[in-house]
Amino acid sequence: MAIVGILTAIALPAYRNYELRGELVAGTNQLSTERTLMEQFYQDNRTYVGGPCSTAQSVGSSGAKFNVSCVATPTASAYTITAAGTGAVAGFTFTIDQDGNQKTTSLPADWGGIPASPYTCWIMAKGAQC
Repeated sequence: MAIVGILTAIALPAYRNYELRGELVAGTNQLSTERTLMEQFYQDNRTYVGGPCSTAQSVGSSGAKFNVSCVATPTASAYTITAAGTGAVAGFTFTIDQDGNQKTTSLPADWGGIPASPYTCWIMAKGAQC
């Protein structure tokens, strides 16, 4: 019985962490999709102003969602899209801009710190660095 208890104490937190990492993909995938839409809009209009990222939306499962929207109104040559986590993914915030720079701007405290700028990645694992 003691062996089962020890294995459960180790395996259960690892599995929860694995599940959470799977939920993060919804936010980063949507950021990539939104960037593609903005770049298509730019190809047609030679400006990001009025592009589709100005529309806020929520993506993910019922217990873990990301609110995806522009950080500010896009300019003719720049934009930044953010995905802010709620529910099970609260505390996670990822961004992407017109140059494809991927950043993690916030993480839950137990996931470690955000590396100093400049860095270009989305932190998708506990304790990971860019």
